[in-house]
Amino acid sequence: MNLMNRVFQPYMDSFVMVFIDDILIYSKSKKEHEEYLRIVLQLLREKQLYTKLKKCGFWLEQVKFLGHVITKEGILVDPISIEAIKNWPRPTNATEV
Repeated sequence: MNLMNRVFQPYMDSFVMVFIDDILIYSKSKKEHEEYLRIVLQLLREKQLYTKLKKCGFWLEQVKFLGHVITKEGILVDPISIEAIKNWPRPTNATEV
């Protein structure tokens, strides 16, 4: 993660987020996104870092990232996470609490 943070440091929180080996590129327009994608791919090439194409998603309108769903409307908690919490069994004694 340290390597990824160093590689993308100039662009972090501008249009790139990195968590371990996951890279999220975000933008306001398709043209802007194309430019950012080129920058990220060029950086990966320069640092001799590789991705698995089957794990990549390009031009997505919605993406799940770190327990959240990110769309152009905003960031929401992933509904699957909410359901998991809602379905926890109710504690019946002090030890379970």
